[in-house]
Amino acid sequence: MDIRFMNEAIALAKEAAALGEVPVGAVVVKKSTGEIVGRGCNRRVSDRSPLAHAELIAIDQASKRLGGWRLIDCELYVTLEPCPMCSGAIINSRVENVIFGAYDRRFGACGSVITLFDLPFNHKPELTGGVMEEECAALLSDFFKKLREKKTK
Repeated sequence: MDIRFMNEAIALAKEAAALGEVPVGAVVVKKSTGEIVGRGCNRRVSDRSPLAHAELIAIDQASKRLGGWRLIDCELYVTLEPCPMCSGAIINSRVENVIFGAYDRRFGACGSVITLFDLPFNHKPELTGGVMEEECAALLSDFFKKLREKKTK
């Protein structure tokens, strides 16, 4: 496990928080070279789009950079367990490994609510959850705590 890549995702999550977005960050890494080929942070509010999840932005950027939709030899590091939409994109883009930090008990599709990767799709990414979980979860709880404090003022 390369903690360096999760730290990159955490830095992107902090960028999202600075924009007023839910702090989720993601990077796509080409395994054979160790190069980050895609980066993303949540931009749903900024872009006014339900599709602007960190994972989808990172996958799209990696696909454009690598010149194709199949992200063979790639892995995704993300600070929060992917939702069903992002898990579908991971399956469709053929990402080989998914490494995530915090579990998402409400929307998580990689073990918390459901594990989409266990269904009989033609591609089954490897999955590792809970990497730097405390740091990733703290970003989210701090963000929502500050949001609640703003609402009470």
